[in-house]
Amino acid sequence: MTTDAPDLWKRWHEHRLETLTAPHGPLALTGTFWLEDLPDGRLPDTPGVWAAEEDGVVLTAAGADGLTLDGRPFGGTVRLGADPGAVDASRVAHGERRLVVLVREGVWGVRVFDPAAEARRLFRGVEATPYATRWSVPGRFTPYGESRTVRVPNADGRERGLGLGGELAFALDGREHTLQVAVQGDGSLWAVFADSTSGVSSHRFRFLHPGAPDDEGRTTVDFNRAVLPPCAFADAFICPFPPPGNTLDVEIEAGERNLV
Repeated sequence: MTTDAPDLWKRWHEHRLETLTAPHGPLALTGTFWLEDLPDGRLPDTPGVWAAEEDGVVLTAAGADGLTLDGRPFGGTVRLGADPGAVDASRVAHGERRLVVLVREGVWGVRVFDPAAEARRLFRGVEATPYATRWSVPGRFTPYGESRTVRVPNADGRERGLGLGGELAFALDGREHTLQVAVQGDGSLWAVFADSTSGVSSHRFRFLHPGAPDDEGRTTVDFNRAVLPPCAFADAFICPFPPPGNTLDVEIEAGERNLV
């Protein structure tokens, strides 16, 4: 028995909600702390001294602080790099909280994910428009000759570089459109975009993750799977805003729109 596109979309949406509400999902983020802003190395309500160096973070803690490192009680000093994987795989924890080391443009920080976060407790769902065939269209990816970086504002008020690997072209209702997109490690694409519904009936911008293009650059542009950026769920995320040219002159009434 075949499964049609609306059923696949429903499963995708249900899985998305499971991911959002997971104990260490986006709703659990309670803080992103840049160590350059904390000269004493002390994170709010978090034990240990966290010191940024050029190539990592040095954590010093006492055994009585209650931190764990790689799942074992920790006391002493350790050098940490950026955590590359899922939040649950972060090296340092404090009880149920996960302490995730990150770096952005050479600036080191620590994110705190707490399953008891108020946002997780108050979450009531995501307003998402049911699947419609008109919003899933063929696309063609054309890579740039070399990767480009543009400076864009971020949700935390800072400006950072956004790497872009090429242009994604597609048509909606007979009109041609393009988006500048990044290329992920697995070959899939990532677009930060806005449209005529942004800030009106949808969040101020959204993310889109088309699949990896084939050898001829073909992929599917499916706005039914447009998602809210992480900063829609927690203020401590630093999502980039859309780069120049990625605000579409069309109402994309599809995908995730707002928090309930």
